[in-house]
Amino acid sequence: MPENESTEFDLIVFGATSFVGQILCRHLVHRHGTDGGLRWAIAGRNAAKLDQVANETGAQVDRIVADAASSSDMDALVARTRTIVSTVGPYALYGSALVAACANHGTDYCDLTGEPHWMREMIDTHHDAAVASGARIVHACGFDSIPSDLGVAFLQAAATERFAAPLTSIAMRVKAMKGGASGGTIASMMNAVEDVRAEPELRSVLANPYALAPDGQRSGVRQKNVVAPTKDDASGQWIAPFVMASVNTRIVHRSHALLGMPWGEDFRYDEAMLMGDGVAGIAKAGALTGGLGAFMAAAAIGPARRLLNDRVLPKPGEGPTPSEQENGFYDIRMYGTTSDGRSLNAKVTGDRDPGYGSTAKMLGEAAVVLSTLDTSDAAGGFHTPSTAFGVSLTEPLTEHAGMTFVILG
Repeated sequence: MPENESTEFDLIVFGATSFVGQILCRHLVHRHGTDGGLRWAIAGRNAAKLDQVANETGAQVDRIVADAASSSDMDALVARTRTIVSTVGPYALYGSALVAACANHGTDYCDLTGEPHWMREMIDTHHDAAVASGARIVHACGFDSIPSDLGVAFLQAAATERFAAPLTSIAMRVKAMKGGASGGTIASMMNAVEDVRAEPELRSVLANPYALAPDGQRSGVRQKNVVAPTKDDASGQWIAPFVMASVNTRIVHRSHALLGMPWGEDFRYDEAMLMGDGVAGIAKAGALTGGLGAFMAAAAIGPARRLLNDRVLPKPGEGPTPSEQENGFYDIRMYGTTSDGRSLNAKVTGDRDPGYGSTAKMLGEAAVVLSTLDTSDAAGGFHTPSTAFGVSLTEPLTEHAGMTFVILG
């Protein structure tokens, strides 16, 4: 077991005052209460805001004041718990000291980051320490990238059972999705743009589909990257770029590498949005591609980026209303093919807006499962959701997080 097995808490929510942190607290209260089997606490840098969150969410548990910028605060925080779940983003600005503390102390950690360049830095800097201490570090436990990563693992398991062979190609397609954007997500995207502007060499990291694979495995067969309206072989529809593909594909390829390449060295995986058939489909694909391109172009220009931040985009701490969260959803399809042309497909759905209502529930279930993992389940080091938890995580996600994983044939 990790060296801090005998600890005061099973789980600490760091960043409980953030937008998604508050939703996460409500989920944990609903699932585990405040005086049951799960020993948990909330933490953040402002005592008054922690009190407010406790009162508004029902999270009447211990409250810990800690500053993400203070290494000593982070060291003291992780020493009190077996597992930390962090919602403090942008992680490239506020997350590094906590990951370092967890890796050094043997404290398990999960988050909902969608920042590939920061994940790469954390892996390269702290992987050896995490292996030595026994800490399991699991990035991307929200909409980035549980539906993609667990969906691929789920579909591959079904293919192995049905065909006694893996799928050598999987195309993930977002059929439908509804949900508002949060200021925290926007801030992370804008910070990534700033980081690339300051360090142009990061472009090559962000452009590499194998960027998060272990050192020495960061190249492979050419991967499809949907950047324009395209007629899709997998679905037969027109497709357009999916903004989260640049994160999810990297996580899936890291999983494949960590598992020992069981799907073959020529395994291919890509993501896109389904836009429909015919003239209407290509028109929708063109409009989405144009809008996304215009946004990214504006974000890359300093004055335009500042205008977007100041006048247009939601601020950190802002996000979808409770009604928008409840009325949100997503429907993802996965089209898999074996090397000899046999096919198997799957559907992954969620019953809340993907970025917040559903993400908070996914993150909560992952964090609680992580707090119970034995070293025989997962050794220390930097994991992905599927390598840390395996397909078994689909069970609590289905029972308690409003998700479904279904084989379609």
